[in-house]
Amino acid sequence: MFQVYFLKSKRNKKVYVGVTAKEPDARLQEHNFGSNMWSKNNRPFILIYFESYSCKEDAARREKFYKGGFGKMVKNSIIDTLEKHKHWGRSSVG
Repeated sequence: MFQVYFLKSKRNKKVYVGVTAKEPDARLQEHNFGSNMWSKNNRPFILIYFESYSCKEDAARREKFYKGGFGKMVKNSIIDTLEKHKHWGRSSVG
């Protein structure tokens, strides 16, 4: 399985969108450890959302969608809805 996930920085509220073949919680730990410079500068994170796909290409397309244009609006709408209901969601899509 492949996951598209949203992490939210507790430090500055920035949202990171990523794709992984790992479990989202494992990837969260890597980001919180500071797996790259962006993560080091924005940690700690919380996992706020993920979608699961059986196909790597579908997951990569979805990640790209969330990072640009209309997809950013969809991402922000998902986050706003989850925050409004005080519920960090999990989804299984693909």
